[in-house]
Amino acid sequence: MMVNFFRNLWFRDPNEPVTYINETAVRIRAGFLLAIPLYMGLTLFDVGYGSHWIVDGNTAVDSGDTDFDGRIIYTAEVMRRTYDYTLQTIVLFYGLFEMIAGMFVTTSRLSPTIWLSSYISRFQPEVWKPLNPKRMAWSIGATMIMLCIAFFNPVPIAEFLNHWLNGELPTDTNFLPFWIPMYGVWICILFMWAEVTLGFCVGCKLHALFVKIGIFKEECEACNNIDWDAIAKRATEKKARETASKQD
Repeated sequence: MMVNFFRNLWFRDPNEPVTYINETAVRIRAGFLLAIPLYMGLTLFDVGYGSHWIVDGNTAVDSGDTDFDGRIIYTAEVMRRTYDYTLQTIVLFYGLFEMIAGMFVTTSRLSPTIWLSSYISRFQPEVWKPLNPKRMAWSIGATMIMLCIAFFNPVPIAEFLNHWLNGELPTDTNFLPFWIPMYGVWICILFMWAEVTLGFCVGCKLHALFVKIGIFKEECEACNNIDWDAIAKRATEKKARETASKQD
């Protein structure tokens, strides 16, 4: 059991022409990675809708006036709130690594969440699904992560793009509108929640649509998912029964 685990992880067989992975482990992994967009969603909500000022309570002084609702008006020294996204950027780069690592057999062995989810699911029934549709789903996740990285680090990203692509992005303001990462991260949360709780993979459905309209070429999943060992076992048992009946 453990030998197969270390050799295959969540793959049915890493060496087969069409790669299949264990859907049970994929859903467990999505549950772990769901923490990343949740964290980013809370960060973006605080940035967009939280207070932009830090009030020094020691300087608050009663002005002696009240507003129209009878509330006391105070004067105070306040500071413009600044944000440091170093931790968020590190977490996002790790999430980007996880998205890319899951797309290939070799890099999957570098992913801690794949090892952990494969280990947790080792006693549960395997549900084999092709890897290619999952690549589409993780590509969507990687794109959303890169948008968040750009939003949290607008100056270095703008300078890099301006230098290498001869762009004219502003370096004194955030060139990325707030609503793009804000809506994107909550869409990502919705997609991952559907994967974890419902087993519904939006990226896989999108991949199937592209196959249907001819953008992608995909082999027959049902044909590649045939359990030849089970078929051979049933054939052997049938032959044994026929032999036994002839002897009787």
